[in-house]
Amino acid sequence: MFISFPLLAALLAMVIAQFIKIPLHFMATREWKPGLMFSTGGMPSSHTATVMALTTSIGLLEGFHSNQFAISLVLAVIVMHDATGVRRHAGHHAQILNQMVNDFNIIVDVIKHPNFKKYETREKLKELLGHQPAEVFFGALLGIVVGLLMYGFYPHI
Repeated sequence: MFISFPLLAALLAMVIAQFIKIPLHFMATREWKPGLMFSTGGMPSSHTATVMALTTSIGLLEGFHSNQFAISLVLAVIVMHDATGVRRHAGHHAQILNQMVNDFNIIVDVIKHPNFKKYETREKLKELLGHQPAEVFFGALLGIVVGLLMYGFYPHI
């Protein structure tokens, strides 16, 4: 049975990156959060680890001069840029909006005016969406290492 080495390396890098978030968070905060295994954001970037393991694997398998490697590398750069750019800023916006809703509810509670009975009760927006540059860097490093290590176990034809 043939299993795609680049796909296997990418999936393994993603799982490792997600798993690592749990003990790293525990060491930093002394709070045990197994739910981080299925969350976005945090250290290391699993999106970056995934695309860099894929890119490294394709480079090793097809050659670093191949079109497949070029396509994968461009995809990896876009993912890393998005993680530190758009997604990170969306997380900042979510923090501000959550604070505004909280402040609004406090003001309504203090005023106690009959027209202001309805509190804003929507679920808080997810704030941890993107990554700091260091989280993306270590995600990339993890992906490269996984790709290199997996290559040693891949049966070469």
